[in-house]
Amino acid sequence: MSELHVIFGTGPLGRYTAEALLAMGKTVRLISRSGKMESPPEGVELRKADALNPAETAPLLEGAQAVYQCAQPEYHRWSEEFPQLQEAILTAAIQCKAKMIAAENLYIYGMPGKDPFTETMPYRPCSKKGRVRAAMTESLFAAHASGKIPVASVRGSDFFGPWEPINGEMVFVAALKRKKVNMIGNLNLPHSFTYVKDFGKALAIVGNDERALGKAWHVPSGPSVTQKQLLDLLSAQLGYPVKGQAAGKFILSIIGLFNPSAKEVVEMLYEYTNPFEIDGSAMEKTFGLTATPMEQRIVETLEWAKTRINS
Repeated sequence: MSELHVIFGTGPLGRYTAEALLAMGKTVRLISRSGKMESPPEGVELRKADALNPAETAPLLEGAQAVYQCAQPEYHRWSEEFPQLQEAILTAAIQCKAKMIAAENLYIYGMPGKDPFTETMPYRPCSKKGRVRAAMTESLFAAHASGKIPVASVRGSDFFGPWEPINGEMVFVAALKRKKVNMIGNLNLPHSFTYVKDFGKALAIVGNDERALGKAWHVPSGPSVTQKQLLDLLSAQLGYPVKGQAAGKFILSIIGLFNPSAKEVVEMLYEYTNPFEIDGSAMEKTFGLTATPMEQRIVETLEWAKTRINS
């Protein structure tokens, strides 16, 4: 039996981390509350467990080389549930003497400056969710510093790609249906979009290279584009104009009266009212991972979106 690698979370990030690990010849186990997954990658093992209960999950981690934390609660439940969720997974990983790789985002850095975000920038969160993320990553690396467990984190910007329900449905499925695409903020500012497949590859690489441990790594995400440019690229692939409409703070606040997750987007709007860019050059130089070209991302995501319409 090949090395066991265990992933918490069966969303798009868990899916593509699993695919990358399977391509490396690893044995992959995916853990979720339901133990189910639509069209799971061939060869993956699905297990049902409550990630908040280390006594329940630890037996599933026995013998694992690495644990990947790709699970998260609903967006509006982050403050109440996210820290406890990650601490429970960390506790189980420590018990089983496995290293832990956490998927993270850029919220911890706060308001962007004139330069793209790098891994060495200080944590200056300017949102409630950013402060939650900062506390979680500080706890994670404190466990590493104390010698309890080897850890690393992999950080991506807002991501899209096949199986990603937000941008996938709101942008790509909508475009295929010739509907107006819903976006937020300023459509003409540069923004780094991470491809979910690249994010999964990055997690798998970090989980299999000792040089990565004790550090945070940014996923190579390619040149930034504006939301308007993204629509233009979609239009070029589809052969007809794709139009977008941008929601601002007022509209999001109104929607938030009925949709708690939309309400949580309001404090993150700064990502789309300022240039928001990530520097993934450290990972590219160290491990050779490069970003998938934007045109290829769009083609692959459109192919997936077509299956959602036809299913």
